[in-house]
This record gives sequence, C-alpha cells and structure tokens, in this order.
Amino acid sequence: MAVSVVMPALEMAQETGKLVSWLKKEGEQVKKGDMLLEVETDKAVVEIEAQTDGVLAGVTAKTGDVVPVGQTIAWLLKPGESVPQQAAPTQTGRTGAAAAPVAAAAAAAAVEAPASAAGARISPKARKLAREHGVDIAKIKGSGPGGEILADDILRAASGGASAAPVAPSAPVAPAPVAPVAPVAPIAPVAPTAVSAGAPEALSSIGRIMAERTTQSWTTVPHFFVSRDVDATPLNAARTSLIPVIEKSHGVKVTHTDLLVAAVARALRKHPRMNGSWVNGGITLNQDVNIALAMAVENAVVTAVIRGADRNPLGDIAKQRNQLAERARANKLQPADITGATFTISNLGMFSVDAFTAIIVPPQAGILAVGAIADRVVAVDGLLGVRPMMNLTLSSDHRLIDGASAARFLNDVVLALADSGRFL
Repeated sequence: MAVSVVMPALEMAQETGKLVSWLKKEGEQVKKGDMLLEVETDKAVVEIEAQTDGVLAGVTAKTGDVVPVGQTIAWLLKPGESVPQQAAPTQTGRTGAAAAPVAAAAAAAAVEAPASAAGARISPKARKLAREHGVDIAKIKGSGPGGEILADDILRAASGGASAAPVAPSAPVAPAPVAPVAPVAPIAPVAPTAVSAGAPEALSSIGRIMAERTTQSWTTVPHFFVSRDVDATPLNAARTSLIPVIEKSHGVKVTHTDLLVAAVARALRKHPRMNGSWVNGGITLNQDVNIALAMAVENAVVTAVIRGADRNPLGDIAKQRNQLAERARANKLQPADITGATFTISNLGMFSVDAFTAIIVPPQAGILAVGAIADRVVAVDGLLGVRPMMNLTLSSDHRLIDGASAARFLNDVVLALADSGRFL
C-alpha cells in the first residue's frame, strides 16, 4: 500500500513547515530510517526519516515551498504501485516516534481549519489569539492560503496593524467657512534631509515564528523576575578539576553551561511547579526534567533539549550538549532535539553580557538568564576583596510561581552551584 509523506507537525502551535531540501531523489529507492527530507520549522531545520521502505514518487513540494502541516507532499511506493489520484489530505502531521507528543488532531486542524463567523478559514492558534486579544475575526483579512486567517494576522490586528479589513470611507463633510488670515512673511525653504531607506529584511520561518512567539509570551504571560549575584569561585574550581575527568570518560570538555544544567536540574527536582507547565488554564506537573539550552545559529536562536538532566551524570550532560551544539550549527537538529523541554537556560556569558532578563518559552514556568563571570570588588568577611561574580536572573510565570517560591528555587540553584564539584 502506498504510504504518504506529509509535512510534519512537531508541536501543537505549528501551522506550516518550509521544505529545505529533499535528501532522496524522485524515483530513488528509500529504506525505512533513511533521512528523507529537511524541513524548517518554527524552531530549527530538522531531518525527517522515512517511515517505510519504498520508491519516492509523486513529489509535489519543491525546495523553498511553505506547506501546511499534514499535507501530502510525496509518496513511498511498493513494486507495482502507482501514485494515488486525488488523495484526501492526511490526518496527521507526525513523522515518527520523535514527534509522538504531538496530537494527530493538531495536524488535522491545521489542514482543515474551521471557518470563522465571517466565512473565512482560521487556524486554531489564530482563533485562540483572537480571543486573548479581543480581536473581531470578522474584520480580519487573512494572509494565508485561500485567505485563511493566521496567527500573524491576529497579532498585527491587535497591535493596530494592517491586517484588519478596510473600513468604507464616510461621506465627505463640507468644510466650515474660515475667516481670512493676514498674510505671513514667507519662511525660507529648508534643504531636505537625505533619508536612506533600505528594503525590509525578509524573515526566515524560524525568525518569523520566534518574533510571533516572543510577542505572544510577553503580552500574555505575567512575567516575574528575581535576580542574584553569585560568587563563581566554586563553579570555576569545579570546572577546572572536572575538565580532565570528563575529557577522559566522555571525550568532551565540560563547560560552565554543563554545570549550570546539572545545578538547575537538581533544583527543579525540589521545585516541581518550576518544572511545570501552564496548559489550558491550569497547572501540569511534568515528570521528566528536560532542560532546553538557547543556542545562537545564523540569524536565529534555537532551543535544543537535554533530556533527563536530573538523572544524568555531568559527563552525559556535557556529551549531549556538545552533540546538540554541533547539530544546531550544521542545521541537522532532529525532532527529538527540540521538543519536550520543561525549563530553559539562556547563557550570554560568552558574549560578555553582565546581566539580562529573558522571555519565558510557553508553556514552561520559567527561564534562567546567565551573565558573564567577571572579577568584581565585593565584601568578603567584612573586607574588600576581588571575586569572580556572575548574575543569574530568573523569569517566572506568576500563574504558577509566586515571588517567594521563585526566590527559594533560585537559592537552591546557587547552593547547587556552590557544591558543583559533586556532580559526577
């Protein structure tokens, strides 16, 4: 039986995917598990595996095409089979075990978006945003295929943008007579100022969705911030002593980020709400501790996930982080690399940033912003001294975490860092 190849949905909010490249040619024999195509989603470029053996045929999407999730873009055929004619869209955008957490209904909803009150099609995410921002969808002109209303249209309308339907002009009003004004001496002309206007920069799919999601998070999630300056002396000492040990056992060099992941993971075990999620108006406590690391790639930031960070020894964490960084730089992240995070760390210390606040990645409860380690003059036992200091700023979703809980969690992170020599 012919098996369809569909545009995958890697998470609930995804509406479309961009085809980066086919890794097999049409007419080529494909084996189950072969890398079949590369897709640019809202988080990264990922490689998608073939789910069965067969010959690649009936390819309908080409490089650069943006396709709704769940739409069939090719077929894998057995000997003697032909491409099905006028096949209905598939009802799932999942493409393997890595995308298992994604409900099939999400893909179906993205393909068969319900109609709005005005008769236009609207995606489930756009409808949710419209409710949150109080936008009348009857006045929205959709920018999606066939006039479908997308999340971008709602956000533009909410901010006074141009996606709202135009309003018919009112009848002209006759001007009231104005008394004559005495002539004024002419004003000397001013030379015009030269203005340089370049063409607007086109965003990639990753950049566009990142802009949309940070806007949504900042405007809908009640952020709360707590900050600590931390003496990094124990952290530096632990890294120095552990570098040769981890290099010998796992073949990678341990970093400050690895130690931070281990410390945060251990603190999250003690604070289940900080490891929780805000879903459908309530709190869900996650069983696993999966920490996402914000990684800078060309023209974007991706979040790659270290799974089971609370259970893994430091060497395994360092190895995972190193492999994820290599795949991110090469645009080779897999679906499992970017899904399932329960908390995020964003470390800008390598860019000499002293301190910053980060925007939460919904539905997570928090994100930790890490600044650079730098020598500062501080009070040590009542005297002035120089210590390597580091700033940690925790952003929390106030619907899950109150101020005292956030402070206790951050304090446990600091205590774990002070004891980071035991992370083996």
